[in-house]
Amino acid sequence: MKRLFFILSIFAFGGLISCTKKNEEVQVVDLKTEYLSEPICIGVNTPRLTWSFSGEATEFSTSKVEVNVWDNPERSGEKVSIIKEADSENNLLTSVVVPEGLSPLQSYYWDVTVWDANGAKCQTSELASFETAMLSENDWQAKRIRDEHDKDYGPAPLFRKQFITEDKQITSARVYISSAGYNEMYINGQRVGDSYMNPAFTNFKKRLLYETYDITGLLQAGENTVAAVLGNGRYNFQGLDSWSLASAPWRDRVSLMAEIHIDYSDGTTDVIPTDNSWKTSTGALYYNNIYAGDYVDLRLEEIGWKENNFDDSHWKQVKEIDSPTEKIVSRQMPGIRIIEEYKASGFKKFSEQLYVYSFPKNMAGFCRLKVKGEPGTTIKLRHAEMLKENGRVEMESVSIFFTPNHEDEQAQSDMIILRDGNEVVEFCPSFTFHGFQHVEVESSKPIELKQESLVACFAHTDVESVGYFECSNTTLNKIWEATRQSYLSNLESIPMDCPQREKNGWIGDAQFAIDLGLLNYDGISFYEKWMDDFIDAQNERGDLTAIIPSSGWGWAPGPVWDAALFIIPSALHNYYGDSYCIEKMLPTIDRYLAYLAEEEKEGLITFGLGDWVFHKTETDGTFTSSAYYYLQYKLRAEFAKITGEDETPFLAKANEIKKAVNDKFFDAETGAYAGGTQTAQGLALYVGLPPEGEEQKVADKLHELVAANKYFLDFGVIGSKTVPRMLTKYGYVEDAMKMVTKKEFPSWGYWMEEKGYTTLPEAWEWTKIQDFSSLNHVFLGDVSAWMVNDLAGINFVPEDPGFSSILITPHFVKDLSWVKGQYQSVKGMISSEWKRENDKVTLNITIPVGCSAKVLASDGKVHSVKSGNHQFVYWQ
Repeated sequence: MKRLFFILSIFAFGGLISCTKKNEEVQVVDLKTEYLSEPICIGVNTPRLTWSFSGEATEFSTSKVEVNVWDNPERSGEKVSIIKEADSENNLLTSVVVPEGLSPLQSYYWDVTVWDANGAKCQTSELASFETAMLSENDWQAKRIRDEHDKDYGPAPLFRKQFITEDKQITSARVYISSAGYNEMYINGQRVGDSYMNPAFTNFKKRLLYETYDITGLLQAGENTVAAVLGNGRYNFQGLDSWSLASAPWRDRVSLMAEIHIDYSDGTTDVIPTDNSWKTSTGALYYNNIYAGDYVDLRLEEIGWKENNFDDSHWKQVKEIDSPTEKIVSRQMPGIRIIEEYKASGFKKFSEQLYVYSFPKNMAGFCRLKVKGEPGTTIKLRHAEMLKENGRVEMESVSIFFTPNHEDEQAQSDMIILRDGNEVVEFCPSFTFHGFQHVEVESSKPIELKQESLVACFAHTDVESVGYFECSNTTLNKIWEATRQSYLSNLESIPMDCPQREKNGWIGDAQFAIDLGLLNYDGISFYEKWMDDFIDAQNERGDLTAIIPSSGWGWAPGPVWDAALFIIPSALHNYYGDSYCIEKMLPTIDRYLAYLAEEEKEGLITFGLGDWVFHKTETDGTFTSSAYYYLQYKLRAEFAKITGEDETPFLAKANEIKKAVNDKFFDAETGAYAGGTQTAQGLALYVGLPPEGEEQKVADKLHELVAANKYFLDFGVIGSKTVPRMLTKYGYVEDAMKMVTKKEFPSWGYWMEEKGYTTLPEAWEWTKIQDFSSLNHVFLGDVSAWMVNDLAGINFVPEDPGFSSILITPHFVKDLSWVKGQYQSVKGMISSEWKRENDKVTLNITIPVGCSAKVLASDGKVHSVKSGNHQFVYWQ
């Protein structure tokens, strides 16, 4: 037996001095409103204010906080004071909710003062700010406008209006844009904002988001022009698709509602709303389709239409129309932005009319082309994930769900027709995105392109990165990077399945990816928006669609996929310590459970999607659906405890389901579930189905199955989430490591080392599953969360959510010599790093101010530590 013992050293940043003095030096930092820094788009009456702490105190907790809110930065006049006292010892107060009473279109300023557990006052924070937007639909002055064309008309509408600013200093200016269909706005010819494809996808009939922009720097003294072009997006899908978008209940001609608010130094405000004084026409964008692309004919563009001194007398007057939606809501999640630009890593000229570009990574977004050519030259950009043997792009795999409806249409293809042979044109689409690594540029007449003529723009919802992992195994590092690339590629205002063929919010995909998502990115505002879409998606019976939002396609996916309704609010609570989403979703959850009760048969659910894209062995669908049915009631009981309800009836129902599942599917003699598959064993352990005392037997059976399969995986999406984690939890981490890093098919390592993928495929082998598989899915990527949770060992504590308490459980795998993991939690930076030198392993961890941690590593003992830097040494 190996010797296992430890040396523990604690370094409390500044050394050993009095706790009281250290608490005085604790600073309140990272002040956010609705989890946003200095937002100007707050559309709720009772926003959440949050913060964290920095400093050198090893032991710090709060007895009281006072948050003061003013309507001016001088902290003068009337204020709202919010005082919150700790309800227990060792509490860490890091949030309050502003009471109702805020005014729309108003700036607010706030600070935080904290008292430590001894009642000593700590430093007051610096001032933070937020602005409210429209707090109700009654706050809008604008009218919704559109042109005279119907929904099947191809050319995109243009709108414009000239206005004059007063001859006095402008202190600030905002524009609030609510379009049905994508919008792009300009002030004096300059683009407003840096985000794309707004508004975000919702059930537009029930909820339409609007954007807020600071345009102070775009206005000029005297005459100004505001102009806009609208794209179809998913609001007015013109074409044929597999998801019924063309028959969506909201489908109509795109429309615009906007207001410009200009504040002057004398306290006055001008408002320029959309109304029947605006003019409309059409221009260069003669067709756009979210699955095809943007088609632009520069010969149709009127030069200067976005700017002053343009004669729009021949343009038509707009029509004022009624609102197409039940709610107009401020977008409080980040917008879609170009986050990274890639130069071509490969370039091949087939002829003066055909070029192929390759980029270093698979991605989602679009390309920027600089080109010059003869008038009337048509240039088409085709985007693909792979090349054929002849070096041309392979388009069949990305267009299997696409049916052309326009003479120029092709999946994932943008097109431009040149106007002037002497000008260099920069073309970049506005109202579409593609999934691609390769782009083919083909022209009707000769053009001269170089390798630098085309740049790939990686565009996605701009979530902040909060996670980091790296280790001595390059295969694991590649998997982690590919997972992040896939996750971001599938963040386009909703969590998508793939960015090239479907572009849908498959709810199962998102719940399997939630941990890797939140360990890597600050996603609370993104997911809270998406959970609003669940509310809008539910039908009267309580059922949900498999994709959300949906135009009405895909009812009854079953409990495995529908579990997103439970798992995502639970995850937000675990990672952020915030129960708002749980409280908001409870009515939707309870209606859903009532619907499932009608479908239940002797405690079991017999329908639904199961272990999707399994390798060889399929797991019984009634077992997977019923196991998730059990999990749903377990989570509902937890939600009851969180919200102050009686959890008893939900626990009783969960136990009833558990008994039904075990009676039908558990073999007590062998420890096998549902005939013994890797997925069945992993899922049973993951949700807690085994009878008390039988857990290790079930885990041993899982290990037996894996070992008998020569440590190859044999599962689909459910197994990918549960098997590596359960092997690790029950003592088989070395076997999980073998499975993950194998370089032979099937494995994650095979994708990276043998195939060279830079994103995660949809299936273990690129094959004809529904004809073809995507190369950019994320739902098989939870293995990257496993790296952070089990190799670096950074974990939340369910009983104390939000990382006030932290569980550090690193596994010193033999094939690794070092591991580094970091997570910027809402309480501060958590890090865990270990390094092996011969028989010695040194573990260094960092715990944020006010937090505590329990460390459990290879000696089997639990060590409790407070905030600061800590070092452990183990001999093995």
